[in-house]
Formats: sequence, structure tokens, C-alpha cells
Amino acid sequence: MTQIINKALFDLAVQAMNKAYVPYSNFVVGAAIQTVTGELYSGCNVENASYPEGTCAEAGAIASMVRDGQTQIDSIYVIGKGEQLVTPCGGCRQRIREFSTPSTMIHICGPEGIKKSMTMEELLPFSFGPDNLK
Repeated sequence: MTQIINKALFDLAVQAMNKAYVPYSNFVVGAAIQTVTGELYSGCNVENASYPEGTCAEAGAIASMVRDGQTQIDSIYVIGKGEQLVTPCGGCRQRIREFSTPSTMIHICGPEGIKKSMTMEELLPFSFGPDNLK
């Protein structure tokens, strides 16, 4: 699947990744979200001495989005370095699910660009979300 890069969103994810605070793992991750209204938010992973009690990049971007009153993710870019895909952890998959639809796009990137794109449904099939509580 070839995806056209949303350059502003990709660049925001790269900038966030480059600000990551990772003195223990040295594993940088950045995330950038575009909401359905077109607003952009980013986050980076932040570690602390009580490792591994840090904050994921996706969680930081989502927190910033919610603080600004936004609640619907249109797409998210997650970026890390290395040959392997840097996909959201289980907790972040659930966080993204909270503010997305099954068709929300998740783009997994490396510094060179998008490595894989998938929908929320593909990333977290048979998920439990807000609509399950209705």
C-alpha cells in the first residue's frame, strides 16, 4: 500500500521524535495527530529514573489534543528509528481507539517516511471502545 505523506504531519512527528527524553533506553519515538477538524498535535516519549514508568509519544499527543478540546483523531503518524516497525504499544492502541473510528488511519514511519499504513480496525481488531458501553 503506497500512502501519500502528509508532510506537515510527518515533519511534526519527526520534530517530536527529536525532542524525546530517553536517557535510559535511548529509544526515541514521536507521534503526530491530525484531528477531524484539521488541528495538529504531537508528543514524544519521556522516560524517568523509575524506568519503565515513562510516557509514550502517542499518549502525549493525545493528552495535548484532549487538553485543547479535541476528541476525534483523523490520522496519526508514529515514528521511530531502526529496521523494525515502531508500532503503538498495547496501551496506546487502546488510547488511540478511544478517540478514533475503525477507519482512522495509523501511519508507522521511520525517518525515511511511511513504512506501513493501516486502519484502527487493522491495528486493534475486535477492540473495546466507548460504543461498547452504550
